[in-house]
Amino acid sequence: MPGAPTVLADGTHAVVSVVHPDLSSDEYVGRLWSVDLEDGGPPRALTRGHRDTVPEVSPDGRWVAFLRAEPEGKPQVHVVEATGGEPIRLTDAPLGASEPRFSPDGTRIAYVARVPEEGRYAADGKPGNEDPRHITELKYRSDGVGFFRDRPQHVFVVDVPVDRDRPAELPEAVALTSGDIGVSGVRWLPSGDALVGVSARHGARETDLRSDVVRIDASPTVDPGTPVPVTDADGESTLGVDAVLPSADGSTLWLVASDLGPTGRDFVATQSGLYRLALDRPDAEPERLTDPERDQVTAVVAELGGDPLIVVERRGAAHLVRVAADGTPTTLVGGTHVVSGAAVVPASGRVVVTAATPTSAGDVFVVDGSSGAVEVRTDLSAALRSTGRTRTPVELVATSPDGYEVHGWVVTPDPERYGDGPHPTVLMIHGGPFAQYTHGLFDEVQVLAEAGYAVVLGNPRGSSGYGRAHGLAICRAFGTVDTDDVLALLGAALEDPALDGERVGVMGGSYGGYLTAWLTTRTDRFVAAIVERGFLDPVSFVGSSDIGWFFGLEYLGDADDADGAATLAAQSPMAHVDRVRTPTLVIHSEQDWRCPVEQGQRWFVELKRRGVHAELLLFPGEGHELTRSGNPKHRKVRFDHVLQWWATHLPVGG
Repeated sequence: MPGAPTVLADGTHAVVSVVHPDLSSDEYVGRLWSVDLEDGGPPRALTRGHRDTVPEVSPDGRWVAFLRAEPEGKPQVHVVEATGGEPIRLTDAPLGASEPRFSPDGTRIAYVARVPEEGRYAADGKPGNEDPRHITELKYRSDGVGFFRDRPQHVFVVDVPVDRDRPAELPEAVALTSGDIGVSGVRWLPSGDALVGVSARHGARETDLRSDVVRIDASPTVDPGTPVPVTDADGESTLGVDAVLPSADGSTLWLVASDLGPTGRDFVATQSGLYRLALDRPDAEPERLTDPERDQVTAVVAELGGDPLIVVERRGAAHLVRVAADGTPTTLVGGTHVVSGAAVVPASGRVVVTAATPTSAGDVFVVDGSSGAVEVRTDLSAALRSTGRTRTPVELVATSPDGYEVHGWVVTPDPERYGDGPHPTVLMIHGGPFAQYTHGLFDEVQVLAEAGYAVVLGNPRGSSGYGRAHGLAICRAFGTVDTDDVLALLGAALEDPALDGERVGVMGGSYGGYLTAWLTTRTDRFVAAIVERGFLDPVSFVGSSDIGWFFGLEYLGDADDADGAATLAAQSPMAHVDRVRTPTLVIHSEQDWRCPVEQGQRWFVELKRRGVHAELLLFPGEGHELTRSGNPKHRKVRFDHVLQWWATHLPVGG
C-alpha cells in the first residue's frame, strides 16, 4: 500500500513509500519510489532500506527526507538526494522519530520524538527493574502506544547536510519543546521562525477531549520553549483540533477539528470539519467552512491556488474536495475512490493523489485541479489481480423495518471454482462504531470470498460517512436500529439464490465484536460467530480501557445516573450472555488496551460455563490493531484460524 505522496520542486516526479507485510522477517517492509509525472514511465526505486516511509521533499528539490527503520529497529530521520544515492542518517531518537518536515529555507528538518524518563524503555532494559508508575490522572495510556506519561512527545530540529559528503557524526538535535505536555502534527510557518502543532495544554485537559493549535518558537535562545496557544481551550474554544496546515502565504491556518461542546466530551458522531483561522487578525476565531451535519473531514492535505484540499468521508468513499474561500466544495476525486493522501504539483494545477479502489489496495493518481480528470500512474495491486482470485463487491441497498435506507455490499465467490451456490454466507460488521467500511480492496472480504464464502457488509446507523444524524442514531441505543440495519442488509442479500440463507455466520471486531455478540443474545439464526476484540461489558470497560473514562459513558450512559444501570443492561451483551446458544470463537490480543482482553476472556468463560461451544484465541504482544498492523505472521495465523472455524461450522461445497 502506498503512503502519502510528495512532489519534487520541478514537478517532474512524485515520491511515495510503498509498504507490505513480509512473512519472512515478520515485519512491514518497503521502499521509496519515484513516480514519473510527465512521461508516464514505470516507477523507479529511490531507496532500498528495510522500511522507508514518510517522504518529504526539500523546497529546492535536492533532498528527500524520510523515515528508515532497520530490522526490529526504531524509525530515524534520513535524507537522500532526489536523484538517488546513499541515504544519510540524521537522528538517533531512543524511541524513534516521526513527522519529518523541511523548514521553508530547506536548511533544517523538524521532527517529533518521544522522550523517555531516565531508566525507562531502554533497549536492553527489563521492565521489572523499572520504578513503579505513580498515576494520578485518567489519561495515562493509549492502545498502540502504551504508557505515555513517562515518554511525552516533543519537537526537535536538526540541520540538513550542506555538502554531499557524509558527515562524520550525527548532527546535534535541538529540542524546541520540553516538559510533561506533548505536541504532534507539526508544520512550519512560511516565515520559518516558528512551527504550529497540536497539543492538549489547557487546564481541563485531564477531563475533556479538547486540544489546541499551538505555536512553537523554531529558534529558542536558551532552553526549549513552551508552546503558545493559538486557539485557547482555557478560554472559550470548544474545539478538539486534529490537524493544522498553514496557508502558503502565512495568513491563514487550516484546521481539522471537532466542536466538542461546553463539556469538551460531546464526541458522539460529531463531524470533524474544516476551519479557517486568520493569523493576521489577533481577535480572529476559527470559522467552520464545511457542513457540520453532512461532512466528516478526516484530513487537510494540501493547498491548491490558495484553496485547501480536504478528504471527506462519503457513503463508503473518501473524496478529495477543494474548498473555496466562501466554503463552496468541489469534488476533485469522487466515486468509489478512498483517498489517503495528496500533494500539489507546483505551478501546474495538478494534484498527485494516493487512493484505494475496489480493485486496488492503493495507487498513485494524477488529478487535474480544474477539470477533475484522473490519470492512473501506478498499478500496485496488479500482481494480486493477476491471480484471478480477487472479487469485486456489488453495492447493496436495503430498507430497515422503520423504512430507513441502509447501504452496503455483497461479495460472492468465483462461480467457476465454487459453482452458482447457494454459498455459505458471513455477515461482517465493522468497528467504531463511528467508522465506515469502504469501497477499497479489503483483505478480510477477499480471504473469505477466496475460500468460497459470500460476504455481506455495510454501514448501519452509527457509522460515519452518512451524516451526523446517521451516526448519532445509536447514542444511548446500542443494539437497536444498528441491529435492524445489519439484519436488513443480510435479508436483502439473501434474496439472491446464490447465497444460502440456512448457512449464515456472523463476525466483527471492536464495536463489530459488540454487535456480533449482541446478535447472538437476540437470535439463534447464525450457525456460528466470531467475536473479535469486542466491547462486551460497558461497566468493566470504564475502568479497564484507555478510552473507558468517557467512551461508554457518553455513548451508552452512566450506571450512576438515575435508571442508569437499567439503561446499560439494556445495551450490554454481558448482561444477556445467558441467552447465547451460538458456537463462538473469541479472538483477542493480550495487549489490547482499547477493548481490554478481560472483555474477551469473560465472554469466553461465561459461554463455556453455560455449555455453549466456545474457543478463545489469544495473541501475545498484540494490541487492538492486530488485523490491520499486527505482526504479519500473527495476521496470517489469525486468518488460518478464522478459515478453520468457518470450515468446521460452515463447510464449503464444490
